[in-house]
Amino acid sequence: MKVNQLKAGAIMSYLLIGLGSLISIIYTPIMLRLLGQSEYGLYNLVSSVVSYLGLFSFGFGSAYIKYFSGYKANNENDNIAKLNGMFLSIFSVMGIVSIIAGIILVLNTENIFGSQLTVLELSKAKILMVVMVVNIAISFPAIVFNSYVTANEKFIFQRSLQIAKIITSPFLILPVLIMGYASVGMAIVTTILNFLIEFINAYYCYKKININFDFKKFDSGLMRELFIFSSFIFMNLVVNQINWNVDRFIVGRFKGTIAVATYSLAAQLNTYYLAFSTALSGVFIPRVNAMVSGANDNKELSLLFAKLGRLQFILLSLIINGLIFFGMGFIKLWAGDDYHESYGIALMLIVPVTLPLLQNLGIEIQRAKNMHKFRSWVYLFIAIANVLISIPLVKLYGGIGAAAGTAIALVIGNVFIMNWYYHKKVGLDIKLFVNELVKITPALIIPSIVGVLMFIYFDLNNAILLIVGIFIYTVIYAISMWYFGINKYEKELVTVPYNKIMLKFKKSN
Repeated sequence: MKVNQLKAGAIMSYLLIGLGSLISIIYTPIMLRLLGQSEYGLYNLVSSVVSYLGLFSFGFGSAYIKYFSGYKANNENDNIAKLNGMFLSIFSVMGIVSIIAGIILVLNTENIFGSQLTVLELSKAKILMVVMVVNIAISFPAIVFNSYVTANEKFIFQRSLQIAKIITSPFLILPVLIMGYASVGMAIVTTILNFLIEFINAYYCYKKININFDFKKFDSGLMRELFIFSSFIFMNLVVNQINWNVDRFIVGRFKGTIAVATYSLAAQLNTYYLAFSTALSGVFIPRVNAMVSGANDNKELSLLFAKLGRLQFILLSLIINGLIFFGMGFIKLWAGDDYHESYGIALMLIVPVTLPLLQNLGIEIQRAKNMHKFRSWVYLFIAIANVLISIPLVKLYGGIGAAAGTAIALVIGNVFIMNWYYHKKVGLDIKLFVNELVKITPALIIPSIVGVLMFIYFDLNNAILLIVGIFIYTVIYAISMWYFGINKYEKELVTVPYNKIMLKFKKSN
């Protein structure tokens, strides 16, 4: 059953992303035109500030899965209940703390955003902050239920709920925007929908997978362990917030809401790219923790690391090459000419992060081995450097300068330092990993030549030619990858399900 959950979870993860991307392609241009560039920028600017309240989770969600896996392996149900009670108590307190911190932010809106915002924008920013703070506060106790579902590998339910949210969201938000409630209305609808989703998740935990809580025995020793383990994950959360959210704040502080809008659209494309990479690695988190808790075989972990990296490389290469060749035409047709600068920003964000995304499983292996401290310190110093570099670059070049600062930080931290650490300290065979990726690269030659020719000779600002070009490129990429890139195992991931479907179809007829 676990294997089925893993396979179904991986498939549904990509279905979730594909469906989300499709809906976004249809929904985003309508939303952008209803909101306007300035309003869209304001929404993202406030969101980038409020998102820092999420740091109060302190990284305990990742710690939960580690300890749950250990207790479950030994059938320690009492300790699981105690763990649940402890985490729910902690996150409930964190929810209250986030509300207090949110009130402080609201009272200091003018000081936070500076002189680039108008009086009307500052007024809306306060309302947006209140709504978004409530959203954050609700999410804290919900972390326990989400983590419990993940730890029990109930990926089908989890992904189904996420798919329902993605489908429902535009149908609720668009009428509110049409009625003129703008960014504030969008924030309120998003908060209500999130509350309903979290309620359903909690109900499922109680009724279907029997979550239990023990609030009587607060284990101070376990709390100290959790604090030490999670403190370095917390540093990672700080780093991620700096790398992916501080740019929007800096851009807004020095260039205003319209510049934030341009940057935010590029950041949205980057978010989709990040989601594609984490969809597959995410379902292997319980498996990695179980492997480390058991044999802790570095050879087996390295093979899994390389195998997953290959699968992600096959997918991400299609996306990043497609963005390079067709991104400018797509952005202009999708969002409008006002957002043409988003193309360069998107490339600056996406290209440097590709290698670390292929190695996402390495992060979970580090955590499972309790060796994530080094990464946390490295990323913290790199993130600080990112801010120091980005501020002068934003003043000179706007959004593209902010993206350049982030790119420099990511290359230094991920490509050079972390690969050394993976190989020398964690015990992962990076040479094997790189060699496996190199074996795929010949399959990229033909599609890349075709992409360059279409970029030169096709008018990709024409919607029909853009769609035809993307279709042709994708077909050629798939054929080239099949014959020159993927191995027997990867081909079986396609042929085995296909043969089963065809066999059932023949039997039914």
